Amino acid sequence: MTASIISARWTKLVATPRLCRSSHILSADASKIFIFGGELLPRQPVDNHVDLIEIDAELKAQVNTLPAPDNAPSARVGSASVTVNGSIWLFSGRGGLAMDAVEENGSLWRYEGTSSTWQQILTKSATYPTSRSYHAMAFDGKQTIYLHAGCPSQGRLSDLWAFDTETLVWTELPSAPGPARGGTSIAFCEGKLYRMGGFDGNSEQGGELDIYDPASQEWHTITFPSDGVQGPEARSVATLLAVQLPSNENALITMFGERDPSSLGHAGAGKMLDDVWVFNVKSSTWSKVSFPEQNAPAARGWFAADVMTQQGGDAVIVQGGLAEDNTRLGDAWRLDFL
Repeated sequence: MTASIISARWTKLVATPRLCRSSHILSADASKIFIFGGELLPRQPVDNHVDLIEIDAELKAQVNTLPAPDNAPSARVGSASVTVNGSIWLFSGRGGLAMDAVEENGSLWRYEGTSSTWQQILTKSATYPTSRSYHAMAFDGKQTIYLHAGCPSQGRLSDLWAFDTETLVWTELPSAPGPARGGTSIAFCEGKLYRMGGFDGNSEQGGELDIYDPASQEWHTITFPSDGVQGPEARSVATLLAVQLPSNENALITMFGERDPSSLGHAGAGKMLDDVWVFNVKSSTWSKVSFPEQNAPAARGWFAADVMTQQGGDAVIVQGGLAEDNTRLGDAWRLDFL
Protein backbone atom coordinates (compact mmCIF):
# COMPACT_ATOMS: atom_id res chain seq x y z
CA MET A 1 0.00 0.00 0.00
CA THR A 2 1.38 3.37 -1.05
CA ALA A 3 1.81 6.00 1.66
CA SER A 4 0.75 9.64 1.41
CA ILE A 5 1.78 11.63 -1.65
CA ILE A 6 5.04 13.56 -1.39
CA SER A 7 5.63 16.59 -3.60
CA ALA A 8 8.97 18.03 -4.62
CA ARG A 9 10.53 20.56 -6.97
CA TRP A 10 13.51 20.32 -9.30
CA THR A 11 15.82 23.30 -9.90
CA LYS A 12 18.36 23.16 -12.71
CA LEU A 13 21.63 24.55 -11.36
CA VAL A 14 23.94 24.41 -14.36
CA ALA A 15 24.79 22.52 -17.56
CA THR A 16 28.23 22.64 -19.17
CA PRO A 17 30.27 20.37 -21.49
CA ARG A 18 33.01 20.05 -18.85
CA LEU A 19 30.58 18.22 -16.55
CA CYS A 20 29.43 15.73 -19.20
CA ARG A 21 30.29 12.33 -17.72
CA SER A 22 28.98 9.14 -16.14
CA SER A 23 30.24 6.73 -13.46
CA HIS A 24 31.72 9.52 -11.33
CA ILE A 25 31.42 10.60 -7.67
CA LEU A 26 29.88 13.69 -6.08
CA SER A 27 29.95 15.24 -2.62
CA ALA A 28 27.74 18.16 -1.58
CA ASP A 29 27.75 20.51 1.39
CA ALA A 30 25.69 23.65 2.07
CA SER A 31 26.95 25.61 -0.94
CA LYS A 32 29.59 23.54 -2.74
CA ILE A 33 29.44 20.42 -4.92
CA PHE A 34 32.65 18.48 -5.61
CA ILE A 35 32.83 16.13 -8.62
CA PHE A 36 35.60 13.65 -9.45
CA GLY A 37 36.22 10.94 -12.01
CA GLY A 38 33.93 9.35 -14.55
CA GLU A 39 34.02 8.90 -18.31
CA LEU A 40 32.89 10.89 -21.33
CA LEU A 41 33.74 8.14 -23.81
CA PRO A 42 33.29 4.48 -22.83
CA ARG A 43 36.26 3.08 -20.92
CA GLN A 44 38.18 6.38 -21.06
CA PRO A 45 38.44 8.17 -17.70
CA VAL A 46 37.94 11.94 -17.96
CA ASP A 47 40.96 13.01 -15.84
CA ASN A 48 41.86 13.30 -12.17
CA HIS A 49 40.93 16.94 -11.62
CA VAL A 50 38.18 17.97 -9.20
CA ASP A 51 35.31 20.09 -10.53
CA LEU A 52 33.67 22.47 -8.08
CA ILE A 53 30.15 23.86 -8.43
CA GLU A 54 29.54 26.78 -6.06
CA ILE A 55 25.94 27.82 -5.42
CA ASP A 56 24.82 31.18 -4.07
CA ALA A 57 21.66 31.98 -2.06
CA GLU A 58 19.65 32.43 -5.28
CA LEU A 59 20.78 29.01 -6.55
CA LYS A 60 23.01 30.55 -9.20
CA ALA A 61 25.91 28.22 -9.94
CA GLN A 62 29.53 28.74 -10.95
CA VAL A 63 31.78 25.89 -12.14
CA ASN A 64 35.55 25.79 -11.66
CA THR A 65 38.01 23.00 -12.48
CA LEU A 66 40.67 22.53 -9.79
CA PRO A 67 43.87 21.06 -11.33
CA ALA A 68 45.02 17.84 -9.71
CA PRO A 69 47.99 18.18 -7.35
CA ASP A 70 50.94 15.78 -7.69
CA ASN A 71 49.56 13.56 -4.95
CA ALA A 72 46.12 12.75 -6.35
CA PRO A 73 44.32 9.50 -7.17
CA SER A 74 44.69 8.33 -10.75
CA ALA A 75 41.90 8.98 -13.24
CA ARG A 76 39.19 6.37 -12.76
CA VAL A 77 35.54 5.45 -13.32
CA GLY A 78 33.04 3.47 -11.26
CA SER A 79 34.51 4.56 -7.94
CA ALA A 80 32.49 5.17 -4.77
CA SER A 81 32.80 7.74 -2.00
CA VAL A 82 31.30 9.10 1.20
CA THR A 83 31.57 12.44 3.00
CA VAL A 84 33.00 12.27 6.54
CA ASN A 85 33.03 15.50 8.54
CA GLY A 86 33.45 17.58 5.39
CA SER A 87 36.13 15.33 3.83
CA ILE A 88 35.56 13.04 0.86
CA TRP A 89 36.72 9.41 1.26
CA LEU A 90 37.07 7.46 -2.00
CA PHE A 91 37.77 3.76 -2.63
CA SER A 92 39.02 2.04 -5.79
CA GLY A 93 37.26 2.16 -9.19
CA ARG A 94 38.64 1.06 -12.56
CA GLY A 95 41.28 2.72 -14.70
CA GLY A 96 44.67 2.41 -16.34
CA LEU A 97 45.43 1.05 -19.80
CA ALA A 98 43.57 -2.18 -19.11
CA MET A 99 40.63 -0.39 -17.42
CA ASP A 100 40.89 -2.95 -14.64
CA ALA A 101 40.04 -2.50 -10.97
CA VAL A 102 42.50 -0.07 -9.36
CA GLU A 103 44.40 -2.06 -6.71
CA GLU A 104 45.61 0.11 -3.82
CA ASN A 105 45.91 -2.55 -1.10
CA GLY A 106 42.89 -1.50 0.92
CA SER A 107 43.79 2.18 1.08
CA LEU A 108 41.36 5.03 0.56
CA TRP A 109 41.86 8.57 -0.71
CA ARG A 110 40.74 11.53 1.40
CA TYR A 111 40.04 14.91 -0.19
CA GLU A 112 39.91 18.14 1.81
CA GLY A 113 37.81 20.71 -0.03
CA THR A 114 39.08 23.62 2.04
CA SER A 115 42.66 23.09 0.86
CA SER A 116 42.01 21.17 -2.40
CA THR A 117 44.41 18.43 -1.28
CA TRP A 118 44.38 14.63 -1.47
CA GLN A 119 45.93 12.19 0.99
CA GLN A 120 46.19 8.43 0.51
CA ILE A 121 44.99 6.77 3.73
CA LEU A 122 46.82 3.48 4.21
CA THR A 123 45.01 0.79 6.15
CA LYS A 124 46.49 -0.82 9.24
CA SER A 125 44.70 -4.10 8.43
CA ALA A 126 46.34 -7.26 7.15
CA THR A 127 43.04 -8.14 5.45
CA TYR A 128 41.04 -5.66 3.40
CA PRO A 129 38.50 -5.57 0.58
CA THR A 130 39.70 -6.37 -2.91
CA SER A 131 39.78 -3.63 -5.52
CA ARG A 132 36.55 -3.17 -7.46
CA SER A 133 34.31 -0.82 -9.43
CA TYR A 134 30.60 0.00 -9.38
CA HIS A 135 30.49 -0.74 -5.65
CA ALA A 136 28.59 1.19 -2.98
CA MET A 137 29.63 3.09 0.15
CA ALA A 138 27.81 4.69 3.09
CA PHE A 139 28.82 6.50 6.31
CA ASP A 140 27.15 5.94 9.68
CA GLY A 141 27.55 9.55 10.80
CA LYS A 142 30.07 8.60 13.49
CA GLN A 143 33.30 6.92 12.39
CA THR A 144 32.40 3.89 10.25
CA ILE A 145 32.41 3.68 6.46
CA TYR A 146 30.56 0.72 4.93
CA LEU A 147 31.72 -0.76 1.61
CA HIS A 148 29.58 -3.23 -0.32
CA ALA A 149 29.57 -5.38 -3.48
CA GLY A 150 30.72 -4.26 -6.92
CA CYS A 151 32.81 -5.71 -9.74
CA PRO A 152 36.37 -6.95 -9.11
CA SER A 153 38.60 -7.99 -12.03
CA GLN A 154 36.28 -10.95 -12.62
CA GLY A 155 32.66 -11.48 -11.58
CA ARG A 156 30.63 -9.65 -8.93
CA LEU A 157 30.62 -9.44 -5.14
CA SER A 158 28.14 -9.44 -2.25
CA ASP A 159 30.62 -8.78 0.57
CA LEU A 160 30.27 -6.11 3.26
CA TRP A 161 33.15 -4.36 5.00
CA ALA A 162 33.44 -1.69 7.68
CA PHE A 163 36.31 0.81 7.80
CA ASP A 164 37.02 2.67 11.03
CA THR A 165 38.11 6.21 10.11
CA GLU A 166 39.94 6.59 13.45
CA THR A 167 41.81 3.29 13.75
CA LEU A 168 42.12 2.83 9.93
CA VAL A 169 41.17 -0.84 10.30
CA TRP A 170 38.94 -2.85 7.93
CA THR A 171 36.53 -5.45 9.37
CA GLU A 172 34.71 -7.95 7.17
CA LEU A 173 31.04 -8.32 8.08
CA PRO A 174 28.40 -10.88 7.01
CA SER A 175 27.77 -10.76 3.28
CA ALA A 176 24.46 -9.45 2.00
CA PRO A 177 21.79 -11.77 0.59
CA GLY A 178 22.53 -12.88 -2.99
CA PRO A 179 22.83 -12.59 -5.82
CA ALA A 180 26.23 -10.89 -6.04
CA ARG A 181 25.90 -7.63 -7.92
CA GLY A 182 27.40 -4.42 -9.24
CA GLY A 183 25.69 -1.04 -9.49
CA THR A 184 23.84 -1.52 -6.21
CA SER A 185 23.04 1.27 -3.72
CA ILE A 186 23.35 1.49 0.08
CA ALA A 187 22.42 4.10 2.68
CA PHE A 188 22.69 4.34 6.48
CA CYS A 189 19.59 5.51 8.33
CA GLU A 190 18.49 5.30 11.98
CA GLY A 191 21.22 2.88 12.98
CA LYS A 192 20.84 0.44 10.10
CA LEU A 193 22.29 -0.08 6.63
CA TYR A 194 19.87 -0.42 3.69
CA ARG A 195 20.68 -2.02 0.33
CA MET A 196 18.63 -2.20 -2.87
CA GLY A 197 18.97 -2.69 -6.61
CA GLY A 198 21.96 -3.69 -8.69
CA PHE A 199 22.76 -5.90 -11.67
CA ASP A 200 23.69 -9.56 -11.21
CA GLY A 201 25.01 -10.17 -14.73
CA ASN A 202 21.61 -11.12 -16.16
CA SER A 203 19.00 -8.74 -14.79
CA GLU A 204 18.34 -5.78 -12.53
CA GLN A 205 17.36 -6.56 -8.95
CA GLY A 206 14.16 -5.21 -7.40
CA GLY A 207 11.29 -5.78 -5.00
CA GLU A 208 13.60 -6.17 -2.00
CA LEU A 209 15.11 -3.84 0.55
CA ASP A 210 17.87 -5.66 2.43
CA ILE A 211 18.65 -4.29 5.90
CA TYR A 212 21.82 -4.89 7.92
CA ASP A 213 21.72 -4.33 11.69
CA PRO A 214 25.24 -3.59 13.04
CA ALA A 215 24.10 -4.42 16.58
CA SER A 216 23.11 -8.02 15.77
CA GLN A 217 25.34 -8.33 12.66
CA GLU A 218 22.40 -9.83 10.79
CA TRP A 219 20.58 -9.11 7.55
CA HIS A 220 16.85 -9.25 6.98
CA THR A 221 14.76 -8.38 3.94
CA ILE A 222 11.62 -6.34 3.30
CA THR A 223 9.79 -7.23 0.08
CA PHE A 224 7.51 -4.96 -1.94
CA PRO A 225 5.79 -4.98 -5.35
CA SER A 226 8.31 -3.55 -7.83
CA ASP A 227 5.55 -2.54 -10.23
CA GLY A 228 6.20 1.20 -10.40
CA VAL A 229 2.86 1.78 -8.64
CA GLN A 230 3.20 0.37 -5.13
CA GLY A 231 6.99 0.40 -5.17
CA PRO A 232 9.95 1.31 -7.40
CA GLU A 233 10.79 -0.89 -10.35
CA ALA A 234 13.94 -3.02 -10.37
CA ARG A 235 17.00 -0.94 -11.25
CA SER A 236 20.77 -0.63 -11.09
CA VAL A 237 23.27 2.26 -11.23
CA ALA A 238 20.70 4.38 -9.39
CA THR A 239 21.05 5.88 -5.89
CA LEU A 240 19.83 5.36 -2.34
CA LEU A 241 20.17 8.28 0.06
CA ALA A 242 19.09 8.95 3.65
CA VAL A 243 17.27 12.29 3.92
CA GLN A 244 15.34 14.28 6.47
CA LEU A 245 12.01 15.47 5.09
CA PRO A 246 10.45 18.87 5.93
CA SER A 247 8.24 16.94 8.40
CA ASN A 248 11.47 16.01 10.27
CA GLU A 249 10.89 12.35 9.38
CA ASN A 250 13.90 10.28 8.35
CA ALA A 251 13.45 8.58 4.99
CA LEU A 252 15.29 6.93 2.12
CA ILE A 253 15.13 8.22 -1.41
CA THR A 254 15.87 6.33 -4.62
CA MET A 255 15.65 7.68 -8.12
CA PHE A 256 16.42 7.05 -11.78
CA GLY A 257 18.73 4.21 -12.84
CA GLU A 258 18.83 1.55 -15.54
CA ARG A 259 16.02 -1.00 -15.70
CA ASP A 260 17.07 -3.07 -18.74
CA PRO A 261 20.77 -3.66 -19.44
CA SER A 262 22.42 -2.74 -22.71
CA SER A 263 23.63 -5.50 -25.01
CA LEU A 264 26.86 -3.48 -25.21
CA GLY A 265 27.53 -3.77 -21.48
CA HIS A 266 29.46 -0.80 -20.09
CA ALA A 267 29.83 0.60 -23.63
CA GLY A 268 26.11 1.23 -24.14
CA ALA A 269 22.97 2.52 -22.50
CA GLY A 270 19.94 0.45 -21.52
CA LYS A 271 16.42 1.61 -20.68
CA MET A 272 16.57 4.42 -18.12
CA LEU A 273 14.09 5.52 -15.46
CA ASP A 274 13.10 9.09 -14.53
CA ASP A 275 11.11 8.47 -11.32
CA VAL A 276 11.75 9.42 -7.67
CA TRP A 277 10.59 7.36 -4.65
CA VAL A 278 10.67 7.93 -0.90
CA PHE A 279 10.70 5.08 1.64
CA ASN A 280 9.26 5.87 5.08
CA VAL A 281 11.52 4.02 7.50
CA LYS A 282 8.96 3.91 10.32
CA SER A 283 6.00 2.64 8.30
CA SER A 284 8.04 0.66 5.72
CA THR A 285 6.02 2.18 2.88
CA TRP A 286 6.99 3.65 -0.46
CA SER A 287 5.64 6.91 -1.90
CA LYS A 288 6.17 7.98 -5.48
CA VAL A 289 7.19 11.62 -5.52
CA SER A 290 5.01 13.96 -7.57
CA PHE A 291 6.23 17.12 -9.26
CA PRO A 292 3.65 19.88 -9.72
CA GLU A 293 6.05 21.68 -12.06
CA GLN A 294 7.10 20.15 -15.37
CA ASN A 295 10.77 21.11 -15.09
CA ALA A 296 12.68 17.87 -14.40
CA PRO A 297 15.90 16.03 -15.31
CA ALA A 298 15.93 13.55 -18.17
CA ALA A 299 15.92 9.83 -17.40
CA ARG A 300 19.41 8.52 -16.61
CA GLY A 301 21.60 5.96 -14.93
CA TRP A 302 25.30 5.87 -13.95
CA PHE A 303 24.92 9.38 -12.43
CA ALA A 304 26.19 10.86 -9.16
CA ALA A 305 24.07 12.16 -6.27
CA ASP A 306 24.41 13.33 -2.68
CA VAL A 307 22.39 14.92 0.11
CA MET A 308 22.72 18.63 0.80
CA THR A 309 21.92 18.86 4.51
CA GLN A 310 19.96 21.95 5.50
CA GLN A 311 17.37 23.26 7.94
CA GLY A 312 13.74 22.56 7.10
CA GLY A 313 14.42 19.40 5.11
CA ASP A 314 17.38 18.14 3.12
CA ALA A 315 17.92 18.74 -0.58
CA VAL A 316 19.36 16.22 -3.05
CA ILE A 317 21.90 17.06 -5.76
CA VAL A 318 21.99 15.00 -8.98
CA GLN A 319 24.67 15.45 -11.62
CA GLY A 320 25.51 13.91 -14.98
CA GLY A 321 25.00 10.31 -15.96
CA LEU A 322 24.19 8.31 -19.05
CA ALA A 323 21.04 9.15 -21.02
CA GLU A 324 18.99 6.58 -22.87
CA ASP A 325 20.50 7.73 -26.19
CA ASN A 326 23.96 6.80 -24.81
CA THR A 327 25.11 10.43 -24.43
CA ARG A 328 26.79 11.67 -21.26
CA LEU A 329 24.90 14.43 -19.47
CA GLY A 330 26.56 17.59 -18.14
CA ASP A 331 23.74 19.03 -16.07
CA ALA A 332 23.34 19.44 -12.30
CA TRP A 333 19.98 19.58 -10.54
CA ARG A 334 18.73 20.21 -7.00
CA LEU A 335 15.68 18.41 -5.57
CA ASP A 336 13.73 20.09 -2.74
CA PHE A 337 10.78 18.51 -0.95
CA LEU A 338 7.68 20.70 -0.57
